[in-house]
Amino acid sequence: MSHNHEHHHHHPEVKGKRLFLTILLNAGITVAELIGGIISGSISLISDAIHNFSDVLSLIISYAANKLARRDATERQTFGYKRSEIIAAFLNSVTLIVLAFYILYEAVSRIIEPVEVSGDLVIWLALGSIVVNALSVLFIKSDAKDNMNIKSAYLHLFGDMLTSVAVMFGGILIKYFHVYWVDPLLSILIAVYLLNMSWDIFKTSLQIMMQFTPPNIDINAIAHEVEKIEGVKNLHHIHVWQINEHEIMLEAHVDLTENINISSFETILHKAEQVLSKNKINHITLQPEYSVDDKKDKISNHTHKH
Repeated sequence: MSHNHEHHHHHPEVKGKRLFLTILLNAGITVAELIGGIISGSISLISDAIHNFSDVLSLIISYAANKLARRDATERQTFGYKRSEIIAAFLNSVTLIVLAFYILYEAVSRIIEPVEVSGDLVIWLALGSIVVNALSVLFIKSDAKDNMNIKSAYLHLFGDMLTSVAVMFGGILIKYFHVYWVDPLLSILIAVYLLNMSWDIFKTSLQIMMQFTPPNIDINAIAHEVEKIEGVKNLHHIHVWQINEHEIMLEAHVDLTENINISSFETILHKAEQVLSKNKINHITLQPEYSVDDKKDKISNHTHKH
């Protein structure tokens, strides 16, 4: 018998209008910096543009994923579209990692063969980018608290603001001191920052997509707790996985000490749910068994037929 309790999670609504405005602002500065970078010959402007483009990308994805994730479940999509935000975060981080390597490659070749850069354009466009990013950060700050996607976008924007400050100082050094190597050096720093920022999101989203046990969950400890409940002999064939950031599922077989009736099992189930909810597990399916002859491994490596 399977038993599942539906919990209504309060999912933070993301303000669509603010997000849309932020997308427009960032798309504008991306285009401006890209053109400016090509005209002035500055790779740090181009890498800042790529950085800004990554924001536009992540914001568009967050916007779409957030709309999707709120759709109701149907017979064909029994979980609704809850995974869409995780897939979005994954795609976004992969894009960033690829772009970061491209910037590194370009910057290193610039250090080997320096190119003259026009400082004025760099200074003004970087300043524009600082203003746009500061506004964007203010726009979506409240939504970033409890949403991985918006948080990743928020971190991008904040990081962009800092890199634009660096690019602006680079522009000042280029204009007044003709220090051209500062341009590719800044690009390398931006690329390393991008890699560092994306790696964590890449790893977390991949773990959720692969249905790995969430890092904060100790299966043996959980089983031990459930096995303390009166009437429970052991918990085995345990699967724990995440649908998205907020929802953790558990399914397992529970071996009972006696051949009890369903209402008695409901009591055990209720106690198990209380134990498991302390570990933030909010969807539970337990299969009761009495004197079933199978391996009682906590983790089952092959499917069992009953």
